[in-house]
Amino acid sequence: MGSLNLPLTAGNTRVKETRKLSRRSERSERRLFLADGPKAVEGALEVPGCVVEVFATLAATEQYAALAATAPQWTLVDDRALASLSDSVTPAGVVALCRFLDRPVEHVADAARLLAICADVRDPGNAGTVIRCADATGADGVVLAGSSVDAYNPKTVRASVGSLFHLPLAIEPDPVAAVRAAQAAGLQVLAADGTGEIELDPTAELLAAPTAWLFGNEAWGLPAELAELADHRVRIPIYGRAESLNLSTAAAVCLYASAGAQRRQ
Repeated sequence: MGSLNLPLTAGNTRVKETRKLSRRSERSERRLFLADGPKAVEGALEVPGCVVEVFATLAATEQYAALAATAPQWTLVDDRALASLSDSVTPAGVVALCRFLDRPVEHVADAARLLAICADVRDPGNAGTVIRCADATGADGVVLAGSSVDAYNPKTVRASVGSLFHLPLAIEPDPVAAVRAAQAAGLQVLAADGTGEIELDPTAELLAAPTAWLFGNEAWGLPAELAELADHRVRIPIYGRAESLNLSTAAAVCLYASAGAQRRQ
């Protein structure tokens, strides 16, 4: 833990440079991002070499003494400085400066039994929730493919509730390459598709095989050419009057169905 001196203010050069990471271009160039809140900071500190520095108010330092004890550098900031680093309406008083975590898609797919591939998922809340669902189901990784939202967007990080730090992540600009990498690693690719030829059945033997689930954009789903690359297109049955499920709910249903089938083997 770093030495505790007078709190840094919002006008401090280090705080101002760190604040620039609210921009995606700055994050990409420096390969650094901010993890806001105690759950995210705790998860980041569990990953060796991930955390560069933690900024915290005096109150948060007292409240999260256990986190402060494990941080490579713990820096006191005043309330205004902390608020400038957080995108939360009510900041919890602690923000970690972290190094990027993503790996090549081939590394994430290798030896995986359950994978989630998100193609052109634009909403940071959805992306973060899919990461959280993948973590909860014991999946082996998540791939954000195509023009998906930035994994390190503060809203994505917050929506993952620490899960971003719990499982491997890949960022692949080409969704076709992501599908091909999964298949090359021995995974069947199941496309979640409302018009799929197979209905999701949690007891089906198909789900017990090593699987990469492919999820599409919130508004228009999967492009036909991408869905055609999948080994099967699977639809979730709708028994009531709802037109469809939202992306993160559909992902949870599919991932849990596969996780349960694999564990029953």
